[in-house]
Formats: sequence, C-alpha cells, structure tokens
Amino acid sequence: MRSMMDRTMRRKERISPSEATVVVAMSGGVDSSVAAALLVEQGYRCVGVMMRLWAEAASGEGSGNKCCDEDSVEDARRVADRLGIPFYLINVERPFKEKVVDFFIDGYSAGLTPNPCLACNRHIRFDYLLNYARRLGADFLATGHYARLRREEDGRVHLLRGVDLQKDQSYVLSVLGQAELRDLLFPVGDMPKQEVRQMAAARGLPIHSKHDSMDLCFVFDDDYRRFLTDWAPEAMAGGDIVDVDGKVVGKHRGLPNYTVGQRKGLGLSGSASPMYVVSLEPDGNELVVGPAEALGRLELFARDVNWTSGEPVAEGSRVQCQIRYSGRPLDCRVFPLQDGNVRVAFDEPARGISPGQGAVFYDGARCLGGGLIERPEAGNARPVEPGLERAGPAS
Repeated sequence: MRSMMDRTMRRKERISPSEATVVVAMSGGVDSSVAAALLVEQGYRCVGVMMRLWAEAASGEGSGNKCCDEDSVEDARRVADRLGIPFYLINVERPFKEKVVDFFIDGYSAGLTPNPCLACNRHIRFDYLLNYARRLGADFLATGHYARLRREEDGRVHLLRGVDLQKDQSYVLSVLGQAELRDLLFPVGDMPKQEVRQMAAARGLPIHSKHDSMDLCFVFDDDYRRFLTDWAPEAMAGGDIVDVDGKVVGKHRGLPNYTVGQRKGLGLSGSASPMYVVSLEPDGNELVVGPAEALGRLELFARDVNWTSGEPVAEGSRVQCQIRYSGRPLDCRVFPLQDGNVRVAFDEPARGISPGQGAVFYDGARCLGGGLIERPEAGNARPVEPGLERAGPAS
C-alpha cells in the first residue's frame, strides 16, 4: 500500500499545469480569489467551488453564514467570471452543522474551549470538499490558506508555516495527513498578505479591498456567548467561583464566559492579589481561580493526534508546541503514547493551557501535526510545584 501511494504522489509531481484540473475553494475573499487568479495564469484548468455552510439565522439560499452569505457568493461569482472559470455553489449545511457547530456547542458544554476551525478543516474543507473535487476528476484542491507545501522526490509532502507569520494558518491545517497534502495547493502561502492585496488590485479583482473575516462564521452577530445561550442554555448556568483550595470566593455567569488565564471580568476586585482563571470544572459547575503561579504547567496530554508525515515522531523528540492559534511556540519534548495520544513535557512552565484547544507541533517552520488538549485530570498533567518555576522538562 505504501509503495502504491508513493507512486501516485510521484505521478502528481510530473503533471504539468496545462494537464491538471484544480478545484479552487472560493469564499469571495481576497486570498482565495488571488489563489484562483494565480493558478489560471500558470495554465491550470480551474473550477471555482463555494460551500454553502450552516448558519443559525436561516438555511438554504437565505443562509446567514458570513463565509457564504449572498454578498460573498456574488463576490466569488464575479471573480470567477472575470477569470473565465466555471463556478459552482454546493450545499454542505448538514455535515457542517454536525461536524463543526455541534462540536463547538458540545465542547463548551463540557467545559472546554474548542477551536471550530480545526474541526472544519478535518471534516469539511479537506474531507467533504476534497472528496468532492476528486469525484469531479480534479488533480488538486487549492485554497487561500497562508501555508506552504514542500514536496520531496520520494513523494513525501511537508506542511510549512506561511511566509507571513502574522497570517500563518498551519496551526489549523495540522489535521492534514499525506493523503490530503499530496492533493492540495496553497498558492498564496509564500507571500505576505499585503502583496496578495496588491496582486488583487493589479488584476482588477473586485474584492481587493475587502476586509478579512476573522470571527465565527456561523454566529451572525459575532457574539458566541449569546449563541450558546440560545443553543445550549444549560451550559450558561451560573455557579461558584472557587480558589485552588476549594474556598468559594464569588459567583460566575456561566463557564463559557471564561477561559484559562483570564484575569479581567471575574468580579473579584476585593482579592489581596490578582486572580486568574486556572480551570473550568463542568461537573460541579465551578470556575477555579488562583494566583499567576498556579497557571504554569510543565506538561499536557493531547488526544486525537494527527501526524502530517503519517508517522509519529520518535519518543522524546525535541520540538516546539503551540497551544493556541496566535500563541508563541514553546520548546518541549514529545512522548507518543500507545493509544495514539501524546504527552508533552515543556522546558519551562506553559501558561494558559486551555483544554479543547489544539496542541500543534513544529520543527522550525515545519508543522509536524497536532491534537486536542485534554483536561489535566485526563492525563494527570502536573501543575508547577513551588520552586520549579524554571525547572527543566518533566521526565
């Protein structure tokens, strides 16, 4: 099976642009529009496809999802017309609701801080849409993500950070494996965002000045707390705020209103020292707070780990771990476990580890893969003990 896959990947490398068909995932935004324009200029046969995603406001043609509202559909269609390529709108509302929106709701209901983009890339963009492209007979699926691919002579494909580190999206692409990476193109990943906008303007694309969309696409008013109140009211029930010793020190307004590491908005101004959110405990509906030193942890456990190479790294490998989308990569050692999960031992205490977020591993610019951060008790992750604030990695 491995040799067959390697031969398939090597054949991909030999396809010239004029012989290849590319489905371009179009959103009506600048990045995907420039990606399509560049591929057309390189000689690829392109087909523009936009997904109709679920939104709470409406369904079908009236969808209120900001990624595919009527204006965005019209923008994508206008770009496709200007480039002279076919354009199709496909309905993905049901799988998006089941795999992304429900994941988001269930995560917050369980006291986690989920990242829906990870679920969307795993189940929608690079599963549902990629397989749709394959059924059309396309050789590649292209998107406007800021990430790069490096193809080796042996057929392996490495996922790299985008050149524009402020826009790099490799974190949410860490769910991809070799079966996906070999069929993907990221045309704008090797250029800064400002250059992409300039390219759009130079080509007369009607969306060159369009603002980026950074919020939850399926929440029409960008208020995820209001969304959860409507869709999971039980998760928004108030409860006790307790310190690390279990003493009740206040009342919270529903666990989803808080995240690990948060200091402001706790209503604890009377405390002797600044207090931070240490953990969310859904079983007792308690918000645990403590001093800054209570935030540091020397290790975490991650589940559902995907390795972009198809194979886990060696036990004890020295890598960097990014624990949130905009986080700083932290030096660590990684220990793959027999159940497919991993233990991560940090060189220095990591603060703000939020269960439900992605733990994504890097070797410099190369994204090795990642998984979802477990609650500490799931893997018995240890907090920093007094006097160990700058100790070496846990063993």
